[in-house]
Amino acid sequence: MTSFQPSQIIEEFKNFIHISCTDSETGLDKFSSLHKGIIKMYFNARRVEIDYKNHVIKAEIPMSDFEYTTVNFECQDLNRFLSSCIKKDKRSLNFYQSSLNYYNHVPGALSQVA
Repeated sequence: MTSFQPSQIIEEFKNFIHISCTDSETGLDKFSSLHKGIIKMYFNARRVEIDYKNHVIKAEIPMSDFEYTTVNFECQDLNRFLSSCIKKDKRSLNFYQSSLNYYNHVPGALSQVA
């Protein structure tokens, strides 16, 4: 397994977010769990729903250790929003790398073939 630096993982993940958000309308369903996972990771949210057609995100975010509140917000540019949720901590980097692996998104795969 190839090991990448945090900056490489983040750059590849941002590229992958862009790809996942610019896919066709039916392709968005394929990446729905990825998009929800990014929001859950960043906001420590639960029960995330994304209405792609109406550009609305609904999520339960923590108010305390045991209390959650539901927020709804409009999101016209999902790619920009999800990219702004990128963090550099170890837990997030592991999530990004695992997501890239899960979706078989291999950075520079063609250039690595000898």
